[in-house]
Amino acid sequence: MSPRLSVVVCSLNGAAGVERCLHALTLQTISSSLEVIVVDDGSTDATSQVGRAHGATVIRHAANRGLATARNSGLQVATAPVVAFLDDDCEPDSGWAEQLLTGYKEGVLGVGGAILPVTRAGFMLGYLQRNNPLIPQEVSLAESDDIAYRLKLYLKRQWAQEEHWHSREVYAFAGANMSFRRRILIEADGFDQRFSFGGEDLDICMRIRQAFPNGRLEFVPKAQVIHHFKPSLHDTLRRSRAYGRGSARLYKIWPSLPPTVFPGPFAIAGTLMLAKRHPMLGLAAIAIPHLLYPRGMRQAISNRSSISLLDAYLQLGQETCGNIGFIEGLWLFRHIAPDTRSGPGRSAGSRGGTGVT
Repeated sequence: MSPRLSVVVCSLNGAAGVERCLHALTLQTISSSLEVIVVDDGSTDATSQVGRAHGATVIRHAANRGLATARNSGLQVATAPVVAFLDDDCEPDSGWAEQLLTGYKEGVLGVGGAILPVTRAGFMLGYLQRNNPLIPQEVSLAESDDIAYRLKLYLKRQWAQEEHWHSREVYAFAGANMSFRRRILIEADGFDQRFSFGGEDLDICMRIRQAFPNGRLEFVPKAQVIHHFKPSLHDTLRRSRAYGRGSARLYKIWPSLPPTVFPGPFAIAGTLMLAKRHPMLGLAAIAIPHLLYPRGMRQAISNRSSISLLDAYLQLGQETCGNIGFIEGLWLFRHIAPDTRSGPGRSAGSRGGTGVT
């Protein structure tokens, strides 16, 4: 029987996570309809061996080539009409694959699902659950690239009471739980291999939307995966900085987009500078983060727990690291020219150099 869904799991030295992910795929309600592909992107651990032990098709890169290239390598050998992508730190719910496929109604080009943060019990788990970094981007972003409009959406999102848990059209998926019709990905020429980490998921969604303006990207929250985060502040800030660099690369390629620069850190920095002349503004600098990022304050009031008051300061730290990464990226990717072609086709670079077993 031909597979209904090809699942591509990309990994760099994530053998333990690959083991967990592949085991979860064996428990899928439609496991017999799945084609599982593991892309070992230059690992030095047992990632390839784990994939083979589970009967997956294994593609091995001799050296690390980045997430976009790894996903293209998986796409190259996929045979099902729909191709889904998971990261090695993801664990799909038993109904994940079936729920993804239910989203493919007429006119739907891609389907993504919910990503639920999990880590060791403690403050970081609570913070990530209250401030999930892997939610889809809403379709309202498609209305305008104007910087004032995007700033309004950003501020509105900070004050939103809750996430939307219903199926709907969205602007873009988070890469850890997304799928597309295989022919659409091929016609879009796959992922842009200039992206190594961060931004490649938004780029492919934007190019698909541009190339197929009458199609839809559908979010199905019941297609859930658990994302196993590292329970450390350092890892959270590192990710924010890496996403900032990815946003800079995206900005270079899509010059019509406003730069992804967060205003909060600049507001706090300006207040602290003024505090040298007006010391009372130092107290304002302590209070302003709670106005910019009120979710933690609301949680502290509703749950009568003061620990979430730290959320605002951690989010400020994340946005500061994001801004630093964006500035770094502008320098690192200064020679990248925008792609002025009207159609898709930004996946520059050879797809060779892989071994398939």
